[in-house]
Amino acid sequence: MEERIMKLLEKEADAIRNIPVSDVYKKAVDLIYRHVHQMHGKLIVSGMGKAGQIAQNIATTFSSTGTPAIFLHPSDAQHGDLGVIQYNDMIFLVSNSGKTREILELFKLSKNLFSEIPVMVLTGNANSPLGELSDIVFNTGNPDEVCPLGLTPTTSTTTMTVIGDILVVLMMERIQFSAQDYAKRHHGGYLGQKSRQV
Repeated sequence: MEERIMKLLEKEADAIRNIPVSDVYKKAVDLIYRHVHQMHGKLIVSGMGKAGQIAQNIATTFSSTGTPAIFLHPSDAQHGDLGVIQYNDMIFLVSNSGKTREILELFKLSKNLFSEIPVMVLTGNANSPLGELSDIVFNTGNPDEVCPLGLTPTTSTTTMTVIGDILVVLMMERIQFSAQDYAKRHHGGYLGQKSRQV
């Protein structure tokens, strides 16, 4: 069992090491900074299923570190929640396949609302329909899932989470987010107490 666990950990670690790194990260940080911190918009993050759970995590982590963001469920968007989008916002879509129907529909609906709204996508398939349509594409490297069936989102969601974390850290550095800023957003809990002691 321990040997098997070590092999699984190695596969996950290898997937992270193989995430493609390029200038898209700088472009994304510049774009987020302009729309959220200069134009006073927000980052709207969306995904379906397991990718949606990663999108929720990305949105809440951005918000707690000084970059206002919300999660928009792609199905709810079709029933009125699309109204949360404003002209100065930007959109961040998460889809491993880059073909998720609900996410493609959200892309089209958003562009119909505000044609100039910038869209980023986080995917394992840069040549997918979403990849080809979006302004900025983050590629996970499309790792094989550690799931024994090769189906359950496991390694793919690991790489998505890591890319989200990297973007959050880069934005924190860009806006010089301090422990004092953190404390203002975390009144309760252990982290709130810890941030006020820094």
